[in-house]
Amino acid sequence: MASGSKVYYFEEVAKHNKIKDCWIILSGKVYDVTPFLEDHPGGDEVLLAVTGKDATSDFEDVGHSDSAKEMMAKYYIGEIDPSTVPKRRVYIPPQQASYNPDKTPQFVIKILQFLAPLLILGLAFAVRNYAKVE
Repeated sequence: MASGSKVYYFEEVAKHNKIKDCWIILSGKVYDVTPFLEDHPGGDEVLLAVTGKDATSDFEDVGHSDSAKEMMAKYYIGEIDPSTVPKRRVYIPPQQASYNPDKTPQFVIKILQFLAPLLILGLAFAVRNYAKVE
């Protein structure tokens, strides 16, 4: 960390997520980009979307020019306390129950819902044909 620069907690930086008050975190540094929102080539939505998290990977993925990186110096306001930045959470899908169609009562009900009307239709057809013969 640079000497003399203010150190911010993540919770404090995350509160600045409005169009009139927008701070972002890039590479452990805090930037107040509020005056730049209207001038950002990608629009203000892009900057507002990365508030409340470490935006370093988003910034690097875009491939900003050297002049854009130099321009960041005038928006620098301090450093972030790395111990307060939440770790990236890895998505773990919920466990699904195994499905065994041969042993579930719902399977039997579905079969009966299909077969019962067919049996009734077949019985009606048989009675009609038997009544015609006699």
